[in-house]
Amino acid sequence: MKYFSTRGADTLLTFEEAVLTGLAPNGGLYIPQTIPNLPENWQEDWKLYSFNELSHAILSLYISPSEISSEDLRALIDRSYSGFRHPDVTPTKKVERKDGKDVWVLELWHGPTFAFKDVALQLLGNLFEFFLKRKNKRLEKSKGSALTEVEKEKITVVGATSGDTGSAAIYGLRGKENVSIFILHPKDRVSPIQEAQMTTITDANVHNVAVKGTFDDCQDIVKALFSDTAFNATHKLGAVNSINWARILAQTVYYFLSYFYVIRATPQTPSMRHHSAPQFVVPTGNFGDVLAGYYAKKMGLPMTQLGIGTNENDILARFWKTGRYEKVASVGEGATGATDPVMGSSDGQQATTGVKATHSPAMDILVSSNFERLLWYLAFDATPKEGADDAKRTKDACSMVDAWMGNMKSNGKVTLPVEILEFARKDFVADRISDEETLETIKSYYSECTIAYIVDPHTAVGLAAASHFHQKPRTYTTQHHQQIVLSTAHPAKFSEAVTLALSGDATFNFERDVMPNELKGLLEKERKVIDVEKPDVELVKKVIEGVAEETRVKSGSSSEVAALGSF
Repeated sequence: MKYFSTRGADTLLTFEEAVLTGLAPNGGLYIPQTIPNLPENWQEDWKLYSFNELSHAILSLYISPSEISSEDLRALIDRSYSGFRHPDVTPTKKVERKDGKDVWVLELWHGPTFAFKDVALQLLGNLFEFFLKRKNKRLEKSKGSALTEVEKEKITVVGATSGDTGSAAIYGLRGKENVSIFILHPKDRVSPIQEAQMTTITDANVHNVAVKGTFDDCQDIVKALFSDTAFNATHKLGAVNSINWARILAQTVYYFLSYFYVIRATPQTPSMRHHSAPQFVVPTGNFGDVLAGYYAKKMGLPMTQLGIGTNENDILARFWKTGRYEKVASVGEGATGATDPVMGSSDGQQATTGVKATHSPAMDILVSSNFERLLWYLAFDATPKEGADDAKRTKDACSMVDAWMGNMKSNGKVTLPVEILEFARKDFVADRISDEETLETIKSYYSECTIAYIVDPHTAVGLAAASHFHQKPRTYTTQHHQQIVLSTAHPAKFSEAVTLALSGDATFNFERDVMPNELKGLLEKERKVIDVEKPDVELVKKVIEGVAEETRVKSGSSSEVAALGSF
């Protein structure tokens, strides 16, 4: 299996190269040459597999044993998920409602930072370390003696976060040999718990950068760094955002695990067998989590249309409605000025970029960075099949995506052909959920379930979208199928939003009902953070270069950023 960029397939990379490179030099995202089919007897052979066993089986379809042996892959997987708090890693739970409208919830927040991104980033951190150790062993063997620190292959991981990616990446990479990590987050625009989870990690290789701006500003800076050939070559940048292919691949596993669980738990009457393909509903902003489901579907996992739930920053919902992928203010055409901060998402005012601060801040984005991968598959499906081989169609699809993303960069929008939109509607449905409905959904699942079920605001977006898809048969086509909603974060991570929703219920007590012991006292711990006063790529370069110089001088001393202060 080789990998190529969505914007040009001339260069083919190994899995290792794709993982260590992250973003392609031409700005595209790496995708596999082919999506493998599942083994002939996969449903029978895999039906009782654990998460780790499924992960090994699925990842083996994408990773050649000549790159990572079966034994090494199994060890990497076991190490990655040994710290999860639930034996199933990502358990599926049936939530029973008093009105009979039960729903399955796939709980993805049992990892070290209580967020779904732990599933991918624990594995990615171990992959980085594995590849670098192997490279350095080969260099050492070639040299015939031990490598100096300067001679060792190292990587500088750079990422942007709207909340959970940062802490999950930091926990996945803290203390890893030959890895430095820089996480950019929008200053005062992530929840207090999320910020504390990042900035209280004081390992010498971890560097938090607070940028005065929005998440999109941070993400643009990261993309600019990767596109800077000279800077990238000097610091050997690596990506942890969902642009890294390994993250998408790791997340496909829990779709299979949940599918098998629901099938085992459901009486297989003739009627149920007819509707055995569930609908997965995913709250998403950057499109990575739901894209993993798309790959699972294309591999052969039975499911209906994937359901997308967005908040009021609704670029995805608007695309599926209109076919226009455009960076416009979700609060309406011509919206200007700052919006008020929202409980649980911001301590300061929203920047004037069209992003609206919502109760589900991890989805407060203007552009979905992983959407480009789906666009490539839609473009490929739309290329003429007559008289063209796959190589020609692949090249044409890359050219189409390159042109679309060029328009997006220069004009902030692109209108896709009707044919492309129809292809997209075959596999997805999407809806927009307001802040008001988000809070009402949190209330509903606390008070209207047979056993109170407390959800975070992002999961609430998914649950509300699932209800829309189920109740509107003329609009959506999946109302008779069981629904599995992906729960992306523990409610304790969004204390203000959850408390705001449930403050009127005298039976609710946040500390007693929600807060896990692991997060208690976190807000009072010492912080380590570098402030950047405006969203400027040159200022962030100075931060990285400054830390690199301090590291060379002090050989990884934990005081290496003490003199950096702010930029």
